[in-house]
Amino acid sequence: MRFWRSLGMTRVSLGVQSLDSGILRLLGREHTPDQALRSVEMLKNAGMPHINMDLMFAIPGQPLSIWEATLKEAVRAGTDHISAYNLTYEEDTEFFRSLLRGEKRQDPDEDAAYFELAEHMLEAAGMRHYETSNYAREGCRSPHNMAYWKGEDYVGIGPGAVSTINGIRYSNTRDTGAYIRSTLENGLPLSEQEPVTAEDYRLERIALMLRTDEGLPLKYILPESRPLLGQYRELGLADISPEQRLILKGRGRLLVDAIAAELC
Repeated sequence: MRFWRSLGMTRVSLGVQSLDSGILRLLGREHTPDQALRSVEMLKNAGMPHINMDLMFAIPGQPLSIWEATLKEAVRAGTDHISAYNLTYEEDTEFFRSLLRGEKRQDPDEDAAYFELAEHMLEAAGMRHYETSNYAREGCRSPHNMAYWKGEDYVGIGPGAVSTINGIRYSNTRDTGAYIRSTLENGLPLSEQEPVTAEDYRLERIALMLRTDEGLPLKYILPESRPLLGQYRELGLADISPEQRLILKGRGRLLVDAIAAELC
């Protein structure tokens, strides 16, 4: 960790997911809550300026009380950034297969309770809810993530990483051995590249900037979709800022994906 810091690294993100041992076992994670918290302390002792903790909610078998306890421990650990993600059922996983078998279920209303509890507790602890899944203390937002959301250039390093530079999106090979060989031979472990068209860029801005507390500039919304803006305001789901940005609020933040799909 001290070596990372000596290279100029300023942020480390830990895939903690939960600070409950039972939930970690359910997720198939090998670390314990104590190991996760010890990792935070080690990073602090090494002088790492910013530490993010990834957490996951709406996990089958995770009562709201366990989620609340995890949030309390995460705040107590003193990280300056927390990412709180709703569990998604990815295809070709045991969780997805159990969902298809009816052994697990998804309930948007229950998911909303976890989301709202996180927002209440983390904002009360002094963190700003600056993106749907992200909370940060003052001055501790993730510049790299902000580049994704705003459509700026970024570089991804490592197997499977993606970069976008000057309107071209590059993907590194996912095979670790091939990545190492290609990097040593020619320094470019790329597997594919494609241009980001103007329409691609517009759709990505709707999907991503709508998730932020800065909101979506209205210039990205087509004229035929503009009538929806009045409906969102009437329903109390959004406001339009003086800078002409659509900013979701209240329940609108819970419906961000549905609203983005309508505007696209």
